[in-house]
Amino acid sequence: MAENTDTAKLTIKGTTYDLPMHSPSDGPDVIDIRKLYGQADVFTYDPGFTSTAACDSTITFIDGEKGVLLHRGYPIDQLASKSHYLEVCYLLLYGELPSAEKLEKFESLVTNHTMIHEQMHNFFRGFRRDAHPMATMVGVVGAMSAFYHDSTDITDAHQREVASIRLIAKMPTIAAMAYKYSVGQPFVYPRNDLDYAANFLHMCFSVPAEEYHVNPILSRAMDRIFTLHADHEQNASTSTVRLASSSGANPFACIAAGIACLWGPAHGGANQACLEMLKEIGTVDRIPEFISRAKDKNDSYRLMGFGHRVYKNFDPRATVMKESADEVLELLGVEDNPLLQVAMELEKQALADPYFAEKKLFPNVDFYSGIILEAMGFPTSMFTPIFALARTVGWISQWKEQLADPQLRIGRPRQLYLGELSRDYVDIEKR
Repeated sequence: MAENTDTAKLTIKGTTYDLPMHSPSDGPDVIDIRKLYGQADVFTYDPGFTSTAACDSTITFIDGEKGVLLHRGYPIDQLASKSHYLEVCYLLLYGELPSAEKLEKFESLVTNHTMIHEQMHNFFRGFRRDAHPMATMVGVVGAMSAFYHDSTDITDAHQREVASIRLIAKMPTIAAMAYKYSVGQPFVYPRNDLDYAANFLHMCFSVPAEEYHVNPILSRAMDRIFTLHADHEQNASTSTVRLASSSGANPFACIAAGIACLWGPAHGGANQACLEMLKEIGTVDRIPEFISRAKDKNDSYRLMGFGHRVYKNFDPRATVMKESADEVLELLGVEDNPLLQVAMELEKQALADPYFAEKKLFPNVDFYSGIILEAMGFPTSMFTPIFALARTVGWISQWKEQLADPQLRIGRPRQLYLGELSRDYVDIEKR
């Protein structure tokens, strides 16, 4: 628990209550209202919990006003530029960057757990061919508890560790299989000689009929997408994982709940929305029309992938993601892809327009990651599954942290009841 630095006074109907205040490492102080209901018989009202701290955490810190994102204190741009995804996974899980020896051991551990139980293949075949890959992932990940009984006891530290490694290792395999199933191609098994990102691309795009070589530029871009989406503090899906975990649910059920929440278009579907916007614009010559609409205060239209709910200045992840987008587009070109032509010109015109600079509506990580995934050949239906794959380590880290918290209690939000008062039942013939 953060240090108790002061008290806040709250007066309710003439009675004043002293509420403890806690000072964080960074960010706003927090007023502790846990005893308020017992003392004053009142609840606080905060729809969306946007002004409520539901936990204390040491994993990720965001300062949206300054455009800061830290994982265990390390800036995200440094991690994305100098590190790689599995090293960031280690950092999130264990709190410190690993030594070379520890990293090698961790990478080997993950690599050796990438295969899924052979019987789980039957799960995929139970879905319709046109099932959304996210629907498949929710079902398959939730079903993992039926196959891995030796890692569902949340009171056992060893089982928690095994579950953590299994989820990080198997999520790329499950996501790739969901993709392969949706396009009618045979499943491709993971390869232990490839790194995490390259292995995922191999499982998605190789076929048994011919050899497939993963381009290192594409592999690096995918690794950065994973890294930049690894964790993002107490967002909707992370809070869902924590709430499910508070009931004592097994880790696979908790992560499946996080995937289900991430599926929502207001959360994990942002980069898919960017591509759909580009399809709506259609051609480069129509960009000024849509920019004018976005600037018109009487028009509800807005450009997807510009600005961010959390970051009021700039998205610190976007700078690194733009570098990868430029590298990928230089490698693959945009000549044969009208969507990418629109994306590049839209970025150019928006960045040159003073309106967007004044409003701080800069391209965000979803804009650039959507461009990269489109250029690589992923359908938009796979954008959110890739996001879920990347975010799994963040969910697990938050899950482990919560289970180790001595203050853990089952989540139980309150409500402002506005329904009918007590009334007597009326027999059906008298209604």
